[in-house]
Amino acid sequence: MARLPDDFIQQIRDHNEIESVISGYVELRRRGKTLTGLCPFHNEKTPSFTVYPETSSYYCFGCGAGGDVVTFIRNIENLDYIEAIKLLADRSGLKMPDAEYDDTASNLRRRVFEANRAAARFYHETLYKEDGKQQLSYLLNRGVSPAMIKHFGLGAAPDDWHALENALRAQGFRRDELVAANLLRFSEKDGKRYYYDAFRSKVMYPVIDLRGNVVAFGGRVLDNSKPKYINTSDTLVYKKSKELFALNFAKNGNERKLILCEGYMDVIALHQAGYTNAVAGLGTALTPEQVSLISRYADEVALCYDSDEAGQKAVRAAMSLFSKTGVKVKVIRLSGGKDPDEIIKTHGKEMFSKLLDKADNDTEYKLSKLREKYIVETDDGKLNFLREASKLLVYSDSIERDVYALRLADELGVSKDAILQQISQLARKENYRKSKTELQTAQKQVQALEMAADPQRAKNKRAAKAEDVLIITLLNNGAFYSKLKDRLSEDIFATPVNKRIFQLITTRLVNNEGVDISQLSQYLTSEEVSAVARLLAKQAMVSNTLSECYDCITVLEEEKTKREAPEPSQMSDESFLEFFNSLNKEKDV
Repeated sequence: MARLPDDFIQQIRDHNEIESVISGYVELRRRGKTLTGLCPFHNEKTPSFTVYPETSSYYCFGCGAGGDVVTFIRNIENLDYIEAIKLLADRSGLKMPDAEYDDTASNLRRRVFEANRAAARFYHETLYKEDGKQQLSYLLNRGVSPAMIKHFGLGAAPDDWHALENALRAQGFRRDELVAANLLRFSEKDGKRYYYDAFRSKVMYPVIDLRGNVVAFGGRVLDNSKPKYINTSDTLVYKKSKELFALNFAKNGNERKLILCEGYMDVIALHQAGYTNAVAGLGTALTPEQVSLISRYADEVALCYDSDEAGQKAVRAAMSLFSKTGVKVKVIRLSGGKDPDEIIKTHGKEMFSKLLDKADNDTEYKLSKLREKYIVETDDGKLNFLREASKLLVYSDSIERDVYALRLADELGVSKDAILQQISQLARKENYRKSKTELQTAQKQVQALEMAADPQRAKNKRAAKAEDVLIITLLNNGAFYSKLKDRLSEDIFATPVNKRIFQLITTRLVNNEGVDISQLSQYLTSEEVSAVARLLAKQAMVSNTLSECYDCITVLEEEKTKREAPEPSQMSDESFLEFFNSLNKEKDV
């Protein structure tokens, strides 16, 4: 596979400063020579995502994600390497080099996007034909206006096993491309494959990503059969855990506030009523990735879930996920209908507006649910409720504590000062516990991330540390390799990931090529790039001297000897005696 030339990669890096690119997705704050922010790849309240402008790299000490500016764009936009390069080239006005690249994956992704767009057009056109008569009636009977049908690109899958396949094959799409898009599925019988449309006799809801690409579909049955919805499975261009329905519309001009609903029709009804900041999940429970995505576009989210037990369970799960972010959460208490669609149709958008205005914040919601557990008219119930409420308010700021302490005092006839004193006592205990374990937890977390990236590190801790020092030193002082190479080879490395990184670095050094992270990333997997970023984040702990390198080589040689030594139980008597004598000699020394 042809690779992009180093000078072009350098131009990409120079024209797309990592701080500038990442700040478009993450709110960064300067801390000395580095910048920190809340990680966009996992949920967190305390910033552990760090950007290092000096090395043009980033690393998250919470989840282990790391790399260069290209890696960041790959992960945040769900692109492959060449696609990420093209995006950054377009962003900075650079022209891609005139060269042939193995764009097999990129080409298939492009064809999947094109197939999805063609399918969306086919479904939308079918909606207004005889084959889509039932689906159109369904949408109109649900109160969806023609303008909203067009706005969301709604459509109809006809009652035919091969209608979409025939239409798209006629446009030049191959079966393997349609299967890759999950528009076509197949069954196997007697060694043969039988292909059929993934969606048949359904109302179709296209899912559009933030760049305007059709990436998936949701299909609703026209009767009461189960399952009610069939959704696109994960594909090259779509991960249901990472997308939200209508975020492409909702992210614009909505004062960084979103309404999170349960389904497609809720979102469409709200948009039609003027609430263009409504979004929904895609057939699964809310995921950490979706919460992280929401936090990129919203400072406040209103949860608008059904009032039944399943809906309230979803509310609790969502609040737990959002508690790990800086997003403010409110809970809309639905009344006058089972969902926003029904409420708006029955009582008008003004009713929903009142419900939205009266939405509980997360503390109010939790207190109300807590209150339902106790009979506060009794002394025992009142005491138990106040104890639990005090535990809950430990995690609030001082103003919030004061407001709710006053409210509870008035409601229950208890001194506000007594409630605040109880909260303060609990807070002191919690802060002590937290400070005692925070550093230890962080250290364990980093070690766990290292071990997860390369399980061999757990078995070779001493060797892994020495390998880390050598790689960091070579990244900073490539000229050292000529002085170390007589003793330093990949054979003495114990961990596969470090060995792979070392091989790439030394090969490039021998060829007089650069070894900064941007130049290495196109040759490494995402996990390996993250490992390089982790090492760069630790470089302040390394002295970058030849003597330290020689010490590390000695450690690796010793560890290699230990790994290769046979088990005493498998030695001959003569070999065991020789081994035993060598140990005694080491003790004498």
